[in-house]
Amino acid sequence: MSGDRRQMAQLVSDEAMGRMKQRRASERRFRLYGRACILFSILALGWLLLSVFSTGISAFSKHWVKLELPAQTAQIGMESNRQRLTRALAERFNVEGGAEQRGDLLALFSATVATEQFRAQSESPDDLIRLFVPVSSDADQFFKGRIDATTPETQRILTDQQIEWLRQMDEEGIISRRFNAGLFSNADSRSPEHAGLATAILGSVMIVLISGVIAIPVGIGAAIYLDSFAPRTGWAGYLTRALEVNINNLAAVPAIVFGLLGLAIFINLFGLARSIPLVGGLVMALRMFPTVVIASRSALQAVPDSLTDSALSLGASQIQAVFNHKVPMATPSMLTGAIIGMAQALGETAPLLMIGMVAFVTTIPESPMEPATALPVQIFLWSGSAEAAWADVSSAAIIVLLLVLIMINGLAVIVRERLQRQRKI
Repeated sequence: MSGDRRQMAQLVSDEAMGRMKQRRASERRFRLYGRACILFSILALGWLLLSVFSTGISAFSKHWVKLELPAQTAQIGMESNRQRLTRALAERFNVEGGAEQRGDLLALFSATVATEQFRAQSESPDDLIRLFVPVSSDADQFFKGRIDATTPETQRILTDQQIEWLRQMDEEGIISRRFNAGLFSNADSRSPEHAGLATAILGSVMIVLISGVIAIPVGIGAAIYLDSFAPRTGWAGYLTRALEVNINNLAAVPAIVFGLLGLAIFINLFGLARSIPLVGGLVMALRMFPTVVIASRSALQAVPDSLTDSALSLGASQIQAVFNHKVPMATPSMLTGAIIGMAQALGETAPLLMIGMVAFVTTIPESPMEPATALPVQIFLWSGSAEAAWADVSSAAIIVLLLVLIMINGLAVIVRERLQRQRKI
């Protein structure tokens, strides 16, 4: 009998050991799968960032040319400033061909800037007209190594003669590469060498500020009411729960629906103008509201009920218990959710497309009532252009947007840590 018991114990022990080995093997496989997923995510993110930065980093600089043109030749005749500039350039580079070849030479420079500087200096009595202008986007691509001169002429943008002129300028030392300050100071343009993000940056700032001023206090107030003051019994309780469900559903609604809502209410009903930051801020406030409410409610629910119960037991009112004890404990997480909501509003594109913020705006807005665009929309517009130089400036805009988002999320972390540290003190 005792032998049977020992045999049974040994049998059970072997089975238990087998199951334990299986569990440990499953745990090891799960850890391996998790590490593989993390590694894949890191590689995918690294590849994405590398492709964006490798394409867009060149747009933060561009090439300029310093020209000295004969003033006497430029002042002959009654042609327009552009024609006189073309003739002066032809003499400077010894171009003996006709109008087509002279046009190819002028196409190597930023014609608008060159003509403006030429007009301003052509009336001076000096013997030379000195211009310092950016080269065209195609010439800039050549100096950055994006155009291969060995490719057959029919398969590239620049002709052999244009490449010869560019090499002549480089050999003469009149080409210099400088930081592209116009990327941040210029408005949008049809030419990649003139296009800038000033309108988009100011438009995004105004949209985020307007949406934050509206959505954050309203969202936090709604979260406090739903968490601590909304009725939970009777018909009013059913309405409260229905409101909570609808707010949670709003957070999952596609962003373009908020754009349609803004188009119907703010533009068609209230008669506000299209493509202005005020309408964009109102639409983004609607988009932010559910996110702020949900994040704030989660922060309030994380505070132990014993804190408010203790305050109530000592004679504090419901308002005192909530605003003097519960809300201060939840403030760091509530502010973090609010800042993340602002970052979400900064990165949205679809709602702004519906309210007409895809307009070609060549002026920098001075108020929320003037037409503007936003960074995501500007990226969308530039990425659809055919010229290769637009890929550089659109990638540069993506880099700027990513840096702004990183700064906003970093600000959220700093605010949360500082408030938590002050609370512990």
